[in-house]
Amino acid sequence: MTATFQLIVGLGNPGPQYAQHRHNVGFWVVDRLPVNGAWSRESRFKADVARSRIGSQSCWLMKPQTFMNLSGEAVGAFIRFHRMAAAEVLVIHDELDLPPGGVRIKQGGGHGGHNGVRSIETHLGSADFWRLRVGIGHPRTLGLAQEVADFVLHPPRREEQAVIDRTVDEIVREMPALVAGDIAAVQRRLHVL
Repeated sequence: MTATFQLIVGLGNPGPQYAQHRHNVGFWVVDRLPVNGAWSRESRFKADVARSRIGSQSCWLMKPQTFMNLSGEAVGAFIRFHRMAAAEVLVIHDELDLPPGGVRIKQGGGHGGHNGVRSIETHLGSADFWRLRVGIGHPRTLGLAQEVADFVLHPPRREEQAVIDRTVDEIVREMPALVAGDIAAVQRRLHVL
């Protein structure tokens, strides 16, 4: 299984008041990836973008600056402008159905109730993009009484944050192989987290 990623999108909500929330795990990952120069705010795409060289591959990084449920506006505008296919996009986002720090990588599929992924599917007119899902746990499985909307808009508890941080480190370490298209090997290594 190979892919050539032209765009890596980290999902989150913009602004410092959301920076530590579980919903922003996609931002946490792309913020750790190398950039050529600096991030720039691109108003025509409603996003912060940067060029990156990951291993031997060059690609774009993106952090949509819309709220999560409008993420597709940024991604759709960007890939239409750059004439990219949905299959050349990797979206990194939080996942309630995985324990904190769990990882799954796949192409296509449903949005699983994730409003950012739903918005991207709508604006691309396709579900063919790749997803790197980072587990944040579910309030019920973690023994919390919070509603899901409240849960994702709060920071992880200290022990959950430690596990997620280790996972982010592993994702960053595996990113050169992932961007180079060695997806099956990366899945074997990350899916055990």
